[in-house]
Amino acid sequence: MKPLRQPNTRPVLTYQPRVEPAPPAHAWRVEGFKDVWMLRNRYVAFVLVGNAFRQSPPFTLPEAAQRWATQVRNENEIS
Repeated sequence: MKPLRQPNTRPVLTYQPRVEPAPPAHAWRVEGFKDVWMLRNRYVAFVLVGNAFRQSPPFTLPEAAQRWATQVRNENEIS
């Protein structure tokens, strides 16, 4: 007879948006945009929410990253 299998007792992890203490030193600021940085040949937005920066997913267009940053600012009522 086969032994009984142990139940899966691993805790369930929930997704948390990435929070950074500051934009990375190797990121380059994109001219003409308020919150957009060039990181690994992609455009990423960093928005200060509370006491940490929230990082956007990578975008191929700087306008898309700025739209994401504007949306986050509106949701969190940041000027």
